Amino acid sequence: MADNSFARFRGKVALISGAGNGICRASAEIIAAEGGTIAAVDNNREVLDDAMRAFATAGGGEHQAYCANALAQEEVEDVVADVVDRYGKIDILINGVGGSTIIADAGATVDELTMEEWQRLLDFNLSGTFLSCHAVVPHMTRQGGGKIVNFASIAGRGKSVTSSTAYSAAKGGIIAFTTKLALEVGPAGINVNAIAPSATLTERIRKHWEQRPPELQEQVIAATPLRRIAEPVDQANVVCFLASSHADFVTGVTIDVTGGA
Repeated sequence: MADNSFARFRGKVALISGAGNGICRASAEIIAAEGGTIAAVDNNREVLDDAMRAFATAGGGEHQAYCANALAQEEVEDVVADVVDRYGKIDILINGVGGSTIIADAGATVDELTMEEWQRLLDFNLSGTFLSCHAVVPHMTRQGGGKIVNFASIAGRGKSVTSSTAYSAAKGGIIAFTTKLALEVGPAGINVNAIAPSATLTERIRKHWEQRPPELQEQVIAATPLRRIAEPVDQANVVCFLASSHADFVTGVTIDVTGGA
């Protein structure tokens, strides 16, 4: 849990996609508890409403929900315009839309993947990040700075034996996109960084994890020096560091959050 006396985000407005659950929800709860205002985007109204209640409990404040598709350019632009109109600024952008389990076999090999699955994974993991950055960067430039945190994956380092080549390529793209965008917008005072998580027990991943035989679970845990699987808050703590003033001189970096694996 966040320390309520540690108000890193007092007066800050954070636009967070995929805020209804997982790492993004955990990040939003920390930011809310530490004084920030959350503009939460998710395409699932039920989980979004539940998350908004948690944000209000964590930190009160005037949080705002947006049930929208982060992969639809017009919807993204409408959300960004409304946040700026409502709050006057966007200090933090957290791009959390992505994942590997939107196809039937998340670990499909290159010869098993269809072209449709390849394209779907690339789009799901790359396009939303681009669209949000495309819409938000002009506002951050005008206001003189901001923080952007993207979600890559250890698969983007080529280190996941259970991920498809499409997912690895997409997350490798996020790492490259993060580095290049940091070069572009650094002179405007905008920091751009990313995290590269290992398997994390979000709502979606936990279901797949629990279906694994115990011996396979034990193998994964044994291969992790810290001897456990990540929880969403483990990733969220690093996201919030990158989104805070504590990372003012950090940009273009992707931090592996893997328990040492």
